[in-house]
Amino acid sequence: MQINRRTLLRAGVGGTIAGIIPTAAPALAGPRRRRPTIFVAGDSTAATYAVADHPRAGWGQALHVFLRHDVTVVNEALSGASSKSFFDLGRLDRILAAIRPGDVLLVSFGHNDEKVTDPARGTDPWTTFPEYLRRYLDGARRARATPILVTPVERRRFTADGTPYLSHGEYPDAMRALAASTRTPLIDLTALSFDLWGRLGPEGTKDHFLHLDAGASPNHPDGVVDNTHFQAHGAIELARVVVAAGRGLPGRDGRALRRTSIPDDVLTWPVTRPAES
Repeated sequence: MQINRRTLLRAGVGGTIAGIIPTAAPALAGPRRRRPTIFVAGDSTAATYAVADHPRAGWGQALHVFLRHDVTVVNEALSGASSKSFFDLGRLDRILAAIRPGDVLLVSFGHNDEKVTDPARGTDPWTTFPEYLRRYLDGARRARATPILVTPVERRRFTADGTPYLSHGEYPDAMRALAASTRTPLIDLTALSFDLWGRLGPEGTKDHFLHLDAGASPNHPDGVVDNTHFQAHGAIELARVVVAAGRGLPGRDGRALRRTSIPDDVLTWPVTRPAES
């Protein structure tokens, strides 16, 4: 969980002119404005990873890089989760117990919903997938928080001639349709990441995904080729995409979004994965 806090205090003074306060209207401290929190419900592509996983990182782990310090990020994204299993495990209930008016809930599933042969996780794109997603939307709205749907980030998939191709079937379309029918804000991370991977190409995407040579990382001594998950650079750049597209997100930091190069060490890896501890 990335927490950055700054105290905001406003004094509400009636009838103040040029610093003079009439005796009939004493100075009163106004209500303290609550700092907004962004909650993330999602899967391994968004999760926060531990020291033992370094340099693997999820885009939820990097959201704070592009937000002002008065915004809190609570990343509940869980490795291996689908919209169904996250709900069945009580993880949505955990978020709804903490979420407050003015907060935001980012909801991003699809990778594991596609595992239709797994009864614990698989959903149908046009029936059970939107049915489960509605529970997230309805729960956030009951708490007077703002839900935002985030289509699943694209995997690294290229044809032999270097052309990227889509891998999520009908799940992104189902989420887009749900967003339209429920008037829910949508961040189309499928389309945005697919465009990014296409511009970077097969070689340029390797430093975004978890591609490491043998000996490059003590946590992966034999190397790794993972075309679904990200290393720090990729997580940071995807967080940039999410925040730039998320016009309803509180505290977007325009200066950070304009920075073309952000070092990997802006991220931290906790001792344990927070969503699993």
